[in-house]
Amino acid sequence: MSNTYKIYLVSDSTGETLDRIFLALKAQFINIEYKVHSYSFTRTENQILKILEDAEKNKDSIILYTIVDNNLAKYLSNVSQDKRIPCFGVLGNLILNFSKILNQKATHEPSGQHTLNEEYYDRIEAIQFTMNHDDGNLIDEIDKSDIILVGVSRTSKTPTSIYLANKGFKTSNIPLVNENSLPKKLKNNPKLACVVGLSTEPERLVDLRKNRMNSLKETENINYTNLENIKKEVLDAKKTFQKYKWPLIDVTRKSVEETAASIIKIHEIYLNNAK
Repeated sequence: MSNTYKIYLVSDSTGETLDRIFLALKAQFINIEYKVHSYSFTRTENQILKILEDAEKNKDSIILYTIVDNNLAKYLSNVSQDKRIPCFGVLGNLILNFSKILNQKATHEPSGQHTLNEEYYDRIEAIQFTMNHDDGNLIDEIDKSDIILVGVSRTSKTPTSIYLANKGFKTSNIPLVNENSLPKKLKNNPKLACVVGLSTEPERLVDLRKNRMNSLKETENINYTNLENIKKEVLDAKKTFQKYKWPLIDVTRKSVEETAASIIKIHEIYLNNAK
């Protein structure tokens, strides 16, 4: 029987960076049993001692940390070594090496990435814009969008839009019933923003739509979940994307993060061509 590892994620800030790093790390190992213990805003030796006391109780404990204060990071590393607990700093060497390359000292300020600067407020504005322009709302303002997502129902338009908004992109998403359902402003000027079409396999859409109907406790709409109707919807959508020369992304086997990464690349190309 495989061991269950206790993974301690210790951060002096929100822990968001560490969560993402561990998510990427664990994806590389198929057979691993683990239980995560997250500790955010860890900024004193006393807090660290309490964490290590708990970690010491299990021989399969592993510590990952993002602590920018050198003294505190060394304390965690040294005490972990004394207790023979594997301990790995995620940012330490990166900060040190960047400091050497840039020839300047790092601030070593916890939560530095969450500073309320212009970039932060731009991101909040993008999130607000995207929430207001979800599912075809405020169509008259779509020319203010950085990115417009178009697709039939249940092609991950909303979650992808929200993810892009968190990256600072003002994103509108428009449900595509047929070509006539597109806003006139967009049909008259297909390049008024970076427009991307989203699609998925019809069989996958059937499942997604049935699950949606069940979650809403609604009587099943036969046309909405009929495979043959969905096949036609998807085919007509692809024809529309081709007509207006909008790039298409098939989201069937893509996570929201992967889809968003592809869209951001398309947006970069759009901006370069617009120059």
